[in-house]
Amino acid sequence: MAWNEPGGNSNNQDPWGGGGRRGNGGGGGGDRKGPPDLDEAFRKLQDNLNGLFGGKKRGSDGSGSNSGKGGGFGLLFVALAVVGAFWLYNAIYVVDEQEQAVVLRFGKYHETVGPGLNIYFPPIDRKFQENVTRERAYSKQGQMLTEDENIIEVPLTVQYKISNLQDFVLNVDMPETSLQHATDSAVRHVVGSTEMDQVLTEGREQMAGDVRERLQRFLDTYRTGITVTQVNLQSAAAPREVQEAFDDVIRAREDEQREKNQAETYANGVVPEARGQAQRLIEDASGYRDEVISRAQGEADRFTALVAEYRKAPEVTRERLYLDTMQQMMSNTSKVLVTGDKGQNNLLYLPLDKMIDSRGGSSNTSSGIGAAGAGAADLGARVGNNVGQSDVRTRESR
Repeated sequence: MAWNEPGGNSNNQDPWGGGGRRGNGGGGGGDRKGPPDLDEAFRKLQDNLNGLFGGKKRGSDGSGSNSGKGGGFGLLFVALAVVGAFWLYNAIYVVDEQEQAVVLRFGKYHETVGPGLNIYFPPIDRKFQENVTRERAYSKQGQMLTEDENIIEVPLTVQYKISNLQDFVLNVDMPETSLQHATDSAVRHVVGSTEMDQVLTEGREQMAGDVRERLQRFLDTYRTGITVTQVNLQSAAAPREVQEAFDDVIRAREDEQREKNQAETYANGVVPEARGQAQRLIEDASGYRDEVISRAQGEADRFTALVAEYRKAPEVTRERLYLDTMQQMMSNTSKVLVTGDKGQNNLLYLPLDKMIDSRGGSSNTSSGIGAAGAGAADLGARVGNNVGQSDVRTRESR
């Protein structure tokens, strides 16, 4: 039987725990319990909240009463605890191995904090925490005027890191913006002092070093706490409006350089060869000169020795000269001359096998033999004349 049916609930209890309270809208018997009153439930909730915040609590007759000061102090303590926990949560911080933190107290530099668990005291302290080991990059591209008054576009990338966090935080308002301005100034100065050919070809590496040096000098002057690790100058190009004409000029210069390289290659091959030939001719001439001089000196020494022997035995020396000359000539011919006794005819023997081997020189053999004999006789006569003249001069000198 339902709880709200007449006589169905002997304990007279409702689900809301109303006990012996009557419902305001019952209209039934005096002991039967009615549904809960929502207004009363809201009134209880309001009384509890007023008691928590130190307000007045309403009685059963609707009049309010003070709950005391304990509720107000309790709420204040809770509020202070919440604020303290929130402050402590923000005050404790962790610095990684790659980071550093700069703490300002009342706007003045206080300390630089390294890796680990740390605490600071806001709002009197301010903390600036940055990664000081990571390399950062900044890219830039712009049109610039070279030394020979040509406009080119130069893209570059600057790699940097924070080397002094105190200077990075305190000395310059926006250090990375200052880095961009200093980069623009350094690049324009270096490009403006370089010709276009150097910017476009092999001069980029040297320019990158110059830009890095000048940029670091600017940053050190500003005391930004930034160290530039590398500057990369990428391939420069002409503006789009003149790109075609610019490409034609580049191709013409490349052709010129190629022709020069070919000419240098040819010169490197021809000049050493000519120098070698000239040196060989010089060496041959020197050898021939030394040979002629040595032969002349040997002939002179031989003639001097021959004169001395001729003075001792003229007939024997003349005969020996003749025989030596004939032996030398006969050893080079294929003909054999056989002589007999006096009054007999000379017999000339011609070996056919030798004549076939040396056909070209056979016709000149007899004339050579005769010339050899005549030469030997002439040499003997000259030696005799020279010796006779020397004897005459010797006697006249005496």
